[in-house]
Parts: sequence; C-alpha cells; structure tokens
Amino acid sequence: MLKNLFLGALAIGVTGAVGFGVYAYKSPIAAITSDQHGDFEPELVEKGRVLASAGYCATCHTASDGEPYAGNYAMQTGFGTLYSTNLTPAMETGIGSYSAEAFRRAMHEGVDREGRHLFPAFPYDHFTKMTDEDVDAIYAYIMTEVAPIETVQTPNELPFPLDQRFLQAGWKLLFADLGRFEPDSDHSEAWNRGAYLAEGLTHCGACHTPRNALGAEKTSEQYAGAQIDRWSAPALTAANASSVPWTASDFKSYLVKGTTNYHGVAAGPMGPVVHEGVRDLPEDDIDALAIYLADKVGATEDDPAQSEIVLASLRKNQPDPQYRRDLGARLYATACASCHYNTALISQGRPDLGINSATNLDTPNNLIHVILDGMNAPEGISGVVMPGFRDALSDTEITAIAAYLRDKRAGQPAWPNLAETVADLRVNGPAAH
Repeated sequence: MLKNLFLGALAIGVTGAVGFGVYAYKSPIAAITSDQHGDFEPELVEKGRVLASAGYCATCHTASDGEPYAGNYAMQTGFGTLYSTNLTPAMETGIGSYSAEAFRRAMHEGVDREGRHLFPAFPYDHFTKMTDEDVDAIYAYIMTEVAPIETVQTPNELPFPLDQRFLQAGWKLLFADLGRFEPDSDHSEAWNRGAYLAEGLTHCGACHTPRNALGAEKTSEQYAGAQIDRWSAPALTAANASSVPWTASDFKSYLVKGTTNYHGVAAGPMGPVVHEGVRDLPEDDIDALAIYLADKVGATEDDPAQSEIVLASLRKNQPDPQYRRDLGARLYATACASCHYNTALISQGRPDLGINSATNLDTPNNLIHVILDGMNAPEGISGVVMPGFRDALSDTEITAIAAYLRDKRAGQPAWPNLAETVADLRVNGPAAH
C-alpha cells in the first residue's frame, strides 16, 4: 500500500515537473544581422522616442557613469541586486540581433531572444498591455537612433536558486496577467487611454503598488502606495495622505511641470518620471493620464483652489506666533521660511509645507531626503533649486524641523522613530552611495 502511494506521488511529481518544463521552455528566435534592422519612417521613429521616454527606458537601462541605454544600472530588490541589460543595438552585447518579433516577445512575455525568462524587475507584466504598434515604434527608435555600445554585463547578485531563470516561468504562472489592454466600456475614451498608459507603458503600479513576499504587485491593493529606493511612493487612491484633494488639473500640472500648488514637487525616483519621461507625451495623452489618475484618487470636479478645505488648510498651517520658542520652529524660520513661510509663494510652486504631501505621509522619508540633499535643476520645479542641508544641519536639527512641520504645520501625529530614520537615511540613503 505504502509502495503504491509512493509510486503514485512520484508519478504525479514527475508528470508535474515535465509539464512545467514544457511550459517553461521557450524556443530561441533566429538572430538577425545589422543590415536587417530595416528602414523606418521618421514619424514612427519619433513616436518610438516619445514612448521610450514615457516608459523610462533610458532611466533603467543607463548606469550612473554609463552610456545611454547601455545597461548595468543597479536595481536593489528584496532578493538581491539586479543589473539592467544593454538595450542598445550593439550586435554582441546589446539587442542588435533582435528582430521586431523577438523584441515584442521580450516586452509582452518577458522572454529574451535566446528563450530565457527575464526577471520581473523588467516590468513586462505592464508592457504586456501595450499594442504591437507601440512596441514596434520603440523598436524602430532604438534600432535607428540609439548608438550601439558594446559593454560587459555586470552579473546579477541573486542567491541560488533565485538566480535560475527557468523559475521565473513559475512566477509568471502565479502572478503575471499577460495580454493586451482591454478597454472598460463603463468609462470614457480618454479614461481608457489614460488607463492604457498608466497600467502599461508608464507602469505607475510598479512603484505605487505594494508587493507580496515574492515581489509581485498586490493586485487587490493597486496604487495603494509603496516604498521605492527608500522613498515613499504615495497612494494614488482615496487613501492619499494629502490634506488637499487631488484633481485632474493637479495631476496634469505635476506630470508636465513636476509641481502643483498644493502637493509638492517631483523628487527622488519620481523626478526622472516627470523630467525625463511622461512630459514628452502629447498633451492629449497627458490629459488622459490626469483624468485616469484623478478618478483613481477619487477626485471631484471641484477646483480645490476655491474649496473651503484648502482655505481651512492654509489657515490651520499658519505659523504659531510663538513658534520661535521651539527648536524646530526656530530652525525652520532660519533655514526654510524665506521660501516656505509666505503662502502667497504657493502660486510660484514653492509649497506651504503644512499641506505638502511629504509632510502628511505615513513615513518621513521623502521630507528627510529633500532636507538632506535638496533638489537640483533636473528635479522639482523648473528654474528653482532647493539647497540641501546635509552638511549644514545635524541629525538632531533635521529631526527637530521635521517634527515641527509634522506637528505644528500639518497637525498630524508624530512620526515614530524619527531621529533614527534621519540618522539612517543620512548614512544609507541613495545620495550617500
């Protein structure tokens, strides 16, 4: 009896292993030569440039000291460090040997030309929603306009067995909903265009959706907010911590200018999204993204500039006349108030810090990052540079300013372990490396 049970279990295991092997196997696609890349119409190449920009292709495929699209950008994950691959049309170490068919398979299925499964740090689970036409346009741009650069690929730093690519087939089976975008007939054409862009090309959920223990996005918590590179990507739902409601016009301003009157500026990982990404999209696409995101966050049609909630927030966040008694308030008056004290400066993009999103989030990371390292010209507001105070203020002083803003200006409960977070981000934050 036991022998029969053992043999039955073994047979089931062998059958399952064989079935998985058949499912996981992907045949190679024949390589092409450089003279087979083809000639593309200028309009298609330009469309591809815009789409590649909006998909942040260069951002994730360019090392800090490397050539554009040449790979080796380090991506820290909860499982180890992955290094992006060479996306230039180099024949040996890039994708110069990829046909349009092979490029489509990589984008839509997460499988490279040789048939190897790609790690989901490459967001094929979003790009799978893109049309063949849009993917082909990106291919045309890369093969036409991106300079071929031969590089040496930095090996990924993943422990065994996570470094085995065939296991990614199982991850896809469990978590990847492969297939093209399906419009929702309950919403407008503009909303659906925004959903196509947000859920596919611009892959907003990759940063703004929390992940499970195996690194997959929690589909039941889409856009609920997450941590990315030790910054907080706020919720893009009604749970958004801003004290002033977002609207479609706010989202449009944020996506084009990197700032809004009431929500702060694009900094950290969000900086390149705006300044090197979505702002290149046609205005109709920006409008569509704004409409979709506003619906997700639960926006109304009211203009918040005229609403009582904004006026109440501004009144609440006026400095206490006795603010100089407190260390944080005194430091704020000395280091910050010249730009952030006068609420009239809101119209110039210098936000009142009481209603700023960074001051109202559940974690202080975003605020601390900006106080420590400021924002340079490629981030935040065009023409406005905020200095960093890493070398000017101690951990105790930055903690005091953050605590003052959280309590006296935002009227929110104190952040736990604030001093420890400041000390940690000074040493281990992105700018420290």
